[in-house]
Amino acid sequence: MTNASAPKTTDIKVRRVSPEDAAAWRALYRGYAKFYKREMTDAILDQNWAWLHDPAHPLEGLVVVASDGELIGLANYRPQPKPLQGNYAGFLDDLFVNPGQRGRGVGRQLIEHLATIARERGWSSVRWITAADNATARRLYDDVAVATHWVTYELNP
Repeated sequence: MTNASAPKTTDIKVRRVSPEDAAAWRALYRGYAKFYKREMTDAILDQNWAWLHDPAHPLEGLVVVASDGELIGLANYRPQPKPLQGNYAGFLDDLFVNPGQRGRGVGRQLIEHLATIARERGWSSVRWITAADNATARRLYDDVAVATHWVTYELNP
């Protein structure tokens, strides 16, 4: 799964998101929404933040902390039932790295950390989607995972 020639930053820490991360997490998530040209409101941020800290909700979060304490990346994920397999996989909903910190292996370390969680929980796989034109992220994704042949549809009721 890991390309040994890829850069890896050793002066960062990947950990679960915690309440004291609120302001920095919100700033990163706003950056994520801006990248995908999505409206971001305080209400949406509040809802996601509440989900991340509600033990009854499936959404969980990881953050990357630089040696100076700055949050430089995030990943939000959840379990996903796989009915045809009778087990669970993981679904990576969001992955974002501060643009000034890209190219240091931060995204790769988030994915590796999530892979460790998946192994610990017995998930059969971890899946995610990205925009077809997100070339930078796709270079990483093509290195750590296999693109599926599934086509994504979205119904807006």
